[in-house]
Amino acid sequence: MLKVLRGPAETRVAGERSLLTGVGISAVGIGMYIPFSLVFFHHVTGLSFTLVGLVLTVTGLVGLAFMPLAGSAVDRFGARRVNLVLYAVRALGFALYPFAGSPAAFAAVALVTALADRSFPVVQQSLIGEVARGGARDRLQASVRALQNAGMGAGALLVSGVLALWGTGGFQYTAWGNALAFALAGLLVARVRPVRDAEAPDAAEGPVVGYRTVLRDRAFLGLTAANFLTALGYAALSVLFPLYISTWLRGPDSLTGAAFTVNTVLCAGIGVLIAGRVRRSGARRTRSAALGALLFAAAFVAQIVLGTLRPGQTATMVALLAIVVVYTLGELVHSPSGGALSVSAAPEAVRGRYLATYQLSYALATALAPSLFTVLLAVDGRLPWAVLAVAALGAALALVLLERHLPAEAVHATPPTPVTAPVPAVAVAA
Repeated sequence: MLKVLRGPAETRVAGERSLLTGVGISAVGIGMYIPFSLVFFHHVTGLSFTLVGLVLTVTGLVGLAFMPLAGSAVDRFGARRVNLVLYAVRALGFALYPFAGSPAAFAAVALVTALADRSFPVVQQSLIGEVARGGARDRLQASVRALQNAGMGAGALLVSGVLALWGTGGFQYTAWGNALAFALAGLLVARVRPVRDAEAPDAAEGPVVGYRTVLRDRAFLGLTAANFLTALGYAALSVLFPLYISTWLRGPDSLTGAAFTVNTVLCAGIGVLIAGRVRRSGARRTRSAALGALLFAAAFVAQIVLGTLRPGQTATMVALLAIVVVYTLGELVHSPSGGALSVSAAPEAVRGRYLATYQLSYALATALAPSLFTVLLAVDGRLPWAVLAVAALGAALALVLLERHLPAEAVHATPPTPVTAPVPAVAVAA
């Protein structure tokens, strides 16, 4: 029988409530414009949809190129300081959007805001590593994800109410609402306090390091590659699901909305619970992340079966929602463990650069997914799911194989207490 060795209890993070409240408030702001991005910026600035789309695409790509610089900034100035700067930039950007009526002004504001938006996941992950240790990192990862889902859902409902009351003119108010949300989030995050390992060297006093350090770390690059394979699965919900439902399954568009609703409700409602159960089980982060990838693979194989049988509309709806539940469970198991694994595998002095490299796997998967999925779907509706299933299985295998090459403090949320042999008694002569 396997006995789980538990370490010391998790310590609370200084300013944890403020950090999580700030995450929730900023997620409400994000939810107020992400689902309506093209329409939002069209009505806020008065520019054409074509021009808005072109500017957002170009500035988004430039933002991706900025991510490595954000990692360097984290290593130089600390994640908390950079996090506050990004919140301030986002608040200022949304406050200025209603006044950016010319193409040049909109491009300038969009560029600055895109740099902050694209860099934010790197900085937020680094901040979790800066303020938490051990299992507290896994707990924060799960809490942040749950609050982001709940906040974005609340933001989408809020802007729907605003539009119902004031029409498209309400987008002006939501832009300023976004600015206020990011400003409040920054004020709250300012209350968190970083912690440092006593044995960790001061980055300012240690040797000069850069991205060459990351590129020499084969285990971390392998972890990043494995995450790219899983990240393709994350992109499937927003990109592949709607296309698959409407073209291959020939189902109603309402099924897409139902799938998103089930995913969002489960992530917000039971995300912390699932992550807590995984963490308290004592499972290694590599293996729990691999389990999440396997659940992804099971959901993708089920999509192949559903796409082969193509039953009636009612059976399709029930099966699809059941598949979404399995998919979401995979997300809830993988995300906290995978995130904490990447944070803990990164040396403190260069954590920003490491996590910027790791986050590029998500960015690349998100950029590649639309073209990859549409090409595969044009051949056969089941083909993209087969590719995703193989990718998820490859990610699970890679995580298990990488386990012995990663630092022990990264693999274990709480390192097991070593069992020492009893010291034999020594007779003392009178």
